[in-house]
Amino acid sequence: MIFGRTPLADAEGAILAHAIHAGERRLKKGTRLAQEDLEALRESGVESVVAARLLPGDVVEDEAAGRLGAALDAPHVGVGPAATGRVNLFAKTAGLFCPDRAVIDRLNAVDPSMTLATLSEFAPVRTGQMIATVKIIPLSVDGNKLAEALSILSRSQALKLAPFRPHRVRLIQTMLPTVKEKVLDKTRRVSGARLEASHSTIIGERRVPHTAEALEAALREAGDADLILVFGASAVIDEGDVIPDAIRRAGGRIEAFGMPVDPGNLLLLGTLDGRPVLGAPGCARSPKENGFDFVLNRLLAGLPVGPETIRGMGVGGLLEEIGSRPSPRESESSGGEAVVDIVVLAAGRSSRMEGGNKLLAEFGGMPLVRRSVETALAAKRRGAVRVVTGHMREAVMTALEGLKVETIHNPDFAEGLSTSLKAGVRASEDADGVLVMLADQPFLQPDHLDVLIGAFVSEGKGSIVAASDRGRRRNPVILSTELLPAIMALEGDIGAAPIIAAEPERLVEVEMGEAASFDVDTLNVLDLARSRLAETG
Repeated sequence: MIFGRTPLADAEGAILAHAIHAGERRLKKGTRLAQEDLEALRESGVESVVAARLLPGDVVEDEAAGRLGAALDAPHVGVGPAATGRVNLFAKTAGLFCPDRAVIDRLNAVDPSMTLATLSEFAPVRTGQMIATVKIIPLSVDGNKLAEALSILSRSQALKLAPFRPHRVRLIQTMLPTVKEKVLDKTRRVSGARLEASHSTIIGERRVPHTAEALEAALREAGDADLILVFGASAVIDEGDVIPDAIRRAGGRIEAFGMPVDPGNLLLLGTLDGRPVLGAPGCARSPKENGFDFVLNRLLAGLPVGPETIRGMGVGGLLEEIGSRPSPRESESSGGEAVVDIVVLAAGRSSRMEGGNKLLAEFGGMPLVRRSVETALAAKRRGAVRVVTGHMREAVMTALEGLKVETIHNPDFAEGLSTSLKAGVRASEDADGVLVMLADQPFLQPDHLDVLIGAFVSEGKGSIVAASDRGRRRNPVILSTELLPAIMALEGDIGAAPIIAAEPERLVEVEMGEAASFDVDTLNVLDLARSRLAETG
């Protein structure tokens, strides 16, 4: 490929590198220039274009990407269409993503013009979630290099997906006088939620005294389960402690004790009559990712787990700290600071943007939705960050690649804002409050969010905190999860305004100026926002 500025006389058949106007026509990047295109450019006074001229054997970007995507096809993996040199690959079912690092490294070493990026090894994925993307960087690639890459993929399967399998699960919790019932109830809810992706179910729960004898009896009665989860009233700190002692008494054995993952160090893995028994660390009472998930997900996907597997989890095993450890994130159980999750609403149709999607508009080199989510992630006092998607879901998720957020798809987004609000708050019900943030507010800063969260913590867990601009209530807003029933009753294209109006005694307003009221709803406002951000740097 010969790339560079090309006189129009030599440009027939070349691939346009940048969009250009030819009179009233707009020629897109990637256009294969025909004679009529060149005539239109000449009439517009254009004498040359930046383009790529193919050499014999060169393969254009979409064809190359499509051929690599087809070569990556695998069981339970879907391959998307090629566009602008990119092919995305998706999970056809929920499961664990198991890429072959060696094969992918060999592929990426063939030529820097061809790249394959994937999720991390053993990442849990949902049906429809993107797991990998092929990107051809230039407008074409050398055919010999493409053939070499295809040869690598023909010899080994680069992408594998281990589907989750439904399991019948028995849950056993031991009790001491200091353990509150709501902690046990919360543990059951969180455990049930963890099992949903695999369509596994808790077929029974026992709550017994924290003694080896009582736990042994409960284990012996769990014979109809595929998997047994044991949550102890106190942590397992020795192989002679209550939980491992009870497993041995029941005829089982201890496979592994402890793991190099934090949080999650105090996990115990045993077997009883050929079935795995997981002694859960205290952090597994929280819905946030911890070492318990590493082992549980492998078991649910039917992958082998033994001492060597667990010992190999140290690299990547230092996870984000859970603020309320060792108790669940229901902070009243620990007496700690209230937990506020952030939900970014990014499901709307941008109906006033004349056909475009404002969330994908570029601001300082990144899509607006990514800018907003990075703002949420940078808040120091926040809990989890979740993004609700809907309209143009795949494009929005592509814009968020690499960010450590949970995405929640709202299939009912066309029915209005309330459906996205409910989806986001429902997923965050284990927090004390949910900061609801619109994805089209480009002037919001992490400090703004921390101030709102600080006000919620100071006012108490039942409060509502709203940003305001010169005394007028705007966004974001923090809603107490005590209001979940009222939120779930909302319908249509409305937000939290009716709830705030019905609960004025809960409301605290925090003055934030224009950042609270400036949202991008039209092309004119989009241009204004870009201009002002450019001025301020």
